[in-house]
Amino acid sequence: MSSSADQTDRSPAREHGLTPRGDVQRTLEAVWRMEAAKVTAIVARVVGDVGLAEDLAQDAFVQALEQWPRDGMPTKPGAWLTATARRRAIDRIRRDVNLARKLQQVGHMEELRVAELAEGDFDAALEDIDDDVLGLVFAACHPILTAQARISLTLRMIGGLTTREIARAFLTTEPTIAQRISRAKKSLSQDGVTIEVPSGSELAARLASVLEVVYLIFNEGYAATSGRDWVRGDLMEEAIRLGRVLSALAPHEPEVHGLLALMEIQASRTRARIGRDGEPVLLLDQDRTRWDWALIRHALASLERAVSLVEASRDATGPYVLQAAIAACHARARTADATDWARIASLYAQLGALRPSPVIELNRAVALSYAEGPAAALDVVDGIVAAGALADYHLLPSVRGDLLARLGRDVEARAEFERAAGMTQNDAERALLLRRAAEHP
Repeated sequence: MSSSADQTDRSPAREHGLTPRGDVQRTLEAVWRMEAAKVTAIVARVVGDVGLAEDLAQDAFVQALEQWPRDGMPTKPGAWLTATARRRAIDRIRRDVNLARKLQQVGHMEELRVAELAEGDFDAALEDIDDDVLGLVFAACHPILTAQARISLTLRMIGGLTTREIARAFLTTEPTIAQRISRAKKSLSQDGVTIEVPSGSELAARLASVLEVVYLIFNEGYAATSGRDWVRGDLMEEAIRLGRVLSALAPHEPEVHGLLALMEIQASRTRARIGRDGEPVLLLDQDRTRWDWALIRHALASLERAVSLVEASRDATGPYVLQAAIAACHARARTADATDWARIASLYAQLGALRPSPVIELNRAVALSYAEGPAAALDVVDGIVAAGALADYHLLPSVRGDLLARLGRDVEARAEFERAAGMTQNDAERALLLRRAAEHP
C-alpha cells in the first residue's frame, strides 16, 4: 500500500501497542516490509506450520521494537530478525514434545542446527531463500482456502500488511479479517500444507491459484466493486509489487511475466482514468499523454519475455499472456483511432477458446463493434442476454447501451444505462452511467 498517512500499519507495531521512534522506526518498518515474507518462509521450514511461523516472525519483530531503540540497529537487520525468529522456533520446539517428534519424522533436525548459527555466519544458510519465499506464496494461495482467505493471507504474509490495512482495503472490519486469516492458517496447519514449490502437473494448477489471487487484488484496485472511489491505487501497487516478486522468484514461468505485463499496462493509465472532479474517464476518451509510458515500456519488455518463453517451450499461450497482448494493443496505439481492434477481437477469440466465459465474449463484442461495427457486436451481446448469462453483471447493460446509442436507438440506450447504474455498487461508476443515460433522452 502506498498511503503515507499510516506507514506504521505496515508492521505488527501498532497491533502490539508499541511505537518506536525516529530513524529506528522508519528503518524497522522498511525492514519488516521487505523481510516479513522471507523471515516467515524460513521459519516455516523449521516448524512445518505456516501459522506458527508467522506468529514467531512477529514475535521477533516485537523484540526488535523493544531492543533496537535501546541497543542500536544491527548491521544486518533482516538476518537479525530471521535469527531471532529461528531461536524462538527452537525454544518452542523444545517446549513442545509433540512438535519435536513431528519434526524428527520429517527430517527437520538439520534445520535446527542451521537455526543456531550466529548472525555473522547466517548468509550461508540463506541460499534457498527464493524457494522458501515462493513456497510460502504457494502455501498462502493453496486451493483448499477460499478466494477471500487466500487474498487476505497473501496480503498478510507476503505483502506484510496488518489486519487493519487489509480491512481498510476491502471495506470490512478488522475482526472479520483477523478471523479469516486465523481460519486460513488453521486450515493449512490441519491439512499439513508445507512450505514447498510444487512440481510437475501440480505446479501449473497451483500457479494458476497464485496468479488468480494477485490479479483479484489488482482488479479490486483497478475498478473497485464498492465505495466512493473507482480506482484504488494502493491495491494496484500492492498487486504489482507481488507480481514483481513472483517474476523474480519464478523467472521461467511465462504466465507470471504475462500477468505482470497486464497489470503494469493497465496501471499505466491511472492518471488518465480519473477526471478533474474525480469522475471516471473511459479508455477511448483518455488523454494518452498522461499515460505512464515508462511503465508501459517495462510492461512490454515483460510481455516480450513471456512470449519468448512460450515460443521456447512450444506450449500453448496462457490466459495472462493473451490478456497482456490485448492490453498491449491499446498501449501501442498513441491515439484511440490507431487501435488495432481486429487483432484485439482475434485475441479475445483465442482467450475465449482457452477459457470459455461470457465476460470474455462480452469483451470480444466490444472489440468487434469497432472492428466491424456496432450491429455485429449487438448480435453477440444479445446472444449473451438470451443465454441468461451475466444477469447480475452491470457491464452487460452498459455495453449494450453503448451499442444501442451508436446505432441511434436512444430510448433503448437510456434504459440500458439506467439499468446498469442500478446494478453497480460503486458510486463513481453509477454517476458516470446516469450521466450517459441523460445524454440519450
